[in-house]
Amino acid sequence: MIAQQLNAAIITIGDEILIGQITDTNSAWLGQELGNAGIRVNYRISVGDNQSHIIHALNEAAQFADIIITTGGLGPTKDDVTKHTFCEYFHTTLVENEAVKNWVTKIFRLRKLPIIESNLQQAMVPQNCKVLFNRSGTAPGMWFNHSGKVYISMPGVPFEMKTIFTEEALPLIKQSFTLPFILHRTIQTASIGESFLAKKIADWENNLPPFIQLAYLPSIGQVRLRLSGYGIKQQEVEEEMNKQIQSLYEIAGEFIFGEETDTLQQVVGKQLLDKKQSLATAESCTGGYLAHLITSVPGSSAYYNGSIISYANEVKINELGVSADILATDGAVSEGCVKQMAELVKMKLHTDYAIATSGIAGPSGGTDQKPVGTVWIAVSGPKQTIASQFNMGDSRERTIHRTALQGLFMLRQMILADDKPLK
Repeated sequence: MIAQQLNAAIITIGDEILIGQITDTNSAWLGQELGNAGIRVNYRISVGDNQSHIIHALNEAAQFADIIITTGGLGPTKDDVTKHTFCEYFHTTLVENEAVKNWVTKIFRLRKLPIIESNLQQAMVPQNCKVLFNRSGTAPGMWFNHSGKVYISMPGVPFEMKTIFTEEALPLIKQSFTLPFILHRTIQTASIGESFLAKKIADWENNLPPFIQLAYLPSIGQVRLRLSGYGIKQQEVEEEMNKQIQSLYEIAGEFIFGEETDTLQQVVGKQLLDKKQSLATAESCTGGYLAHLITSVPGSSAYYNGSIISYANEVKINELGVSADILATDGAVSEGCVKQMAELVKMKLHTDYAIATSGIAGPSGGTDQKPVGTVWIAVSGPKQTIASQFNMGDSRERTIHRTALQGLFMLRQMILADDKPLK
């Protein structure tokens, strides 16, 4: 059942990466593509345009990987040393490749540019390599077989690298190795922290079959669970994956709001569309961020009427109609205030549901009774209004983000409850 696992290493070459002049996006893209093919990246490093450093990285990568991929250092200038390094590494010399020379000549003629010697140097490749054609540029990729391992070298320019890998390198990898079937599934959760979620599903995780692996991918206010299944027989992997996900829903379903690339704002939007119902928001501490998330979904005008950003108490009183007495006795960050905010904005904007937020985002404004990060969120619907208190931490940005997501999660739960038939 368990297929042989292939490992890959990625080496990005270029001083410009090390000094932060450019961001290495190649490694992330290659990691995803290799993973989709059933190949695990277990080594990754960036080195400068230095032959000894590149050779050291190649030697180290070869200890861990079956496939070693380099990007960068294949241009026509003196600082592009990768080809010469591979010649040194494999004890070979550069030879002219007629097909590459013809391609380079054709490109410059089409562009009506003169061909200089440095451009023709692109046709010089190590004698022991298989040339990987570069339809998007002049620098070819290179494929080496050495001591039971495959070495692939490609330009660092992202669109050229992607073309070579997709059209040349990946098909050769699939011809050269027996790759396992791989299946990735992502489960989206909210309203529970990573450590609490891990504790809740610990027994389930410990009993996963060896060919299904679990990764926790936390972000602000959410945790994604990525399950990766590997095997020879596709049907067996898919059946077992479905079985394990069904069990996960039984254990932690209250925190699961979607799968794959679902977002809370998309899920809630679909709920409202299906019910032909509408939503409004009244925001204090989130300052419009909740409205931003909701309206980031195309077609949200079909169910979202608008928001009143009542940041100041005067706006809460004058625009929403919140009781001055509640603000005087309980304060803006209180259950009574957010409940009134939700109920009043729902009535004022003529909607079925409403979310209200009020809190102390910081970094100042906290007290012993209400420290920075204290937030009240209310959701009002056709049947009831509920409110809950949270402590979102001491980061202003994270507090705003978490509060908005928690408000959407509470709304989702209320809509689900409203859909349940009365017993």
